[in-house]
Order: sequence, then structure tokens, then C-alpha cells
Amino acid sequence: MVTYHPGIINGGELSHQCPTSRAIGYFLEPLISLAPFAKTPFDITLTGITNDNVDTSVDVIRTVLLPQLRRFGISENVELKISKRGAAPLGGGQVNFKCPIIRALKPVQFTDAGLVKRIRGIAYATRMSPQMANRMMESARSVLTRYIPDVYIYTDVYKGAESGNCPGYALSLVAETTTDALISTECAYQPRKKATTEKESFQEKGGVTDMLVNDYQFPTPEDLGVRCARQLLTEIKKGGTVDTISQWLNLLFIAIGPEDVGKIRVGSLTPFTVQYLRDLKTFFGVTFKMTPDKETHTVLLASVGVGFTNVNKRVN
Repeated sequence: MVTYHPGIINGGELSHQCPTSRAIGYFLEPLISLAPFAKTPFDITLTGITNDNVDTSVDVIRTVLLPQLRRFGISENVELKISKRGAAPLGGGQVNFKCPIIRALKPVQFTDAGLVKRIRGIAYATRMSPQMANRMMESARSVLTRYIPDVYIYTDVYKGAESGNCPGYALSLVAETTTDALISTECAYQPRKKATTEKESFQEKGGVTDMLVNDYQFPTPEDLGVRCARQLLTEIKKGGTVDTISQWLNLLFIAIGPEDVGKIRVGSLTPFTVQYLRDLKTFFGVTFKMTPDKETHTVLLASVGVGFTNVNKRVN
């Protein structure tokens, strides 16, 4: 059950234990959109699963979503600190999110995708041999270095109290272009499930939440690394200045931004983005003009914001 209390967003120091049915990213994404408009700066600690194959991981949020806030005027004191890792299904991870408050967003016109100049990544492993992270890193680099030499993947190995409640490993990759566009993908290890019939499986789940868990299985860390690298190449091929994971945030901030034209370029509209555009029109009355670009096979999205301002922030 979700209880809604109309009024101001208070902010301040908070903590929340996220259920293991969804990862921390599921709860952190809406907080990113709400935090700049609170009464006091956000300082919230979330515990739970940090990486899985369903929700956006904390690594991608830290390296892709948060840097994009700078374009909208949110640049100082934005921080996401990963204190503990927590793999599925038991979690045990912990992150701390801090965000300042602002009066209003800045208009953004970001349509030049540029060329990929470097690729960075994070391969982590918890309660497993450090070789798991190294194997993911080497397999991903073997694919990506065929196209660009500047590829560096950091290994992040956690042990003891910082390693969560169960073993796991994951890989996140980010490509940065000459115009500072960020394109990302990620893959995470998922424990094998016991073999059951379709009827038994449905009866055991008994709810929609459990059915969200996908069936990606990676026999070895090398398979995970190669798949993640190929997903990144596919995302780069789509083009655009905003990747699939970041589409919702840019569209929202353009919609509630100043009464000026905001533009972004996307590679393709996902079913989620299509429904999200409908929701923005329902709640804010904002309609985006979509212009397909036949040369780059991308879509240009443009709209005028509603001029939303944070009335809770004091004017100095």
C-alpha cells in the first residue's frame, strides 16, 4: 500500500530498508527527481539489493544519471556513496544519497551525440574470488578494444561486512562521447533456479512482484562480460544523446523546466518511454514534438516546460 500525503517535500536525513523484491535503484530513481525540490537537502540511506537484472543498479545511477543533473543546474554536493554491496536475492547492501535543493531547473538543448572517445566500467564481486571480477573485465575488454583503444574497467571486490548477505558479481559499462553524452549498459549474476514445471512455478510465485525477475543465466563470468559489452555496442549503434536508461529523467526535467524550449535526441523510443510521455501529458499537460531523423535514425524530442519552481527554497 502506498500512502500519499499532499504538501511540501521535507527532505532531511532519512533511512529506509528496501524489500528484497526490488533493488535499491527502484526506490532511488524517484528520489532523484524529487530531491531537488525539497525543503531541505536530501541525506538518505537505503539498504537492500544494489545490483540485479531488473532495476537500474547503483553503479549506473552514480556514473550516468547523477552526472546528467549538471545540465539542469544541479551540480554541487550531489553524491551517491556505496558503503556495502548487496547481491540478489538476500541483499545487504547500503548506499547514501545526498542532493542539494534548487529554485528552478535550467533549460537544456542537447542534440549533438558526438563520437565515442572512451569507455569505462566497474566489475564487482562479493563473497567470491577476485578472479570473477577479472574474468568479466578481460572478456568485456576483448570485445570493446576491437573498436576503441581507450577502454578501462575497474575491479571492485568486497569482503567481510561490506560484501552483503550472499555472493554475486556484476558489470556496468559507460561510453562517453566527445559532447559528454553518456551511454550505459549493465549485467548482473543471477543464481540458478531449481527446475520446475510451468504450473508449479506460477503457483510458487503467487504474485506479480516475483514474476519481474528475469531468466538471464550466465554460465561463466566470461559470458556475462561478453553480453554486457555487446549490449553497449548495440546501445551506441542506436545513437542519440540520451541512452535508454536516462530517457525518463531528461524528459521529466524538460517537462517541469522553465518556459523555454528543451530538446534531446534519443536512439529509439522504448514502450516505457511511450507510456511515460502519455503520463507527462496527463499530469503536466506537456506535449513533446517528435521529429524522426532519417540520416542518423534517431528521434528528436522537443517541448516547452511548465516553469515549475521550488517554492520551499528560500531566496537569498
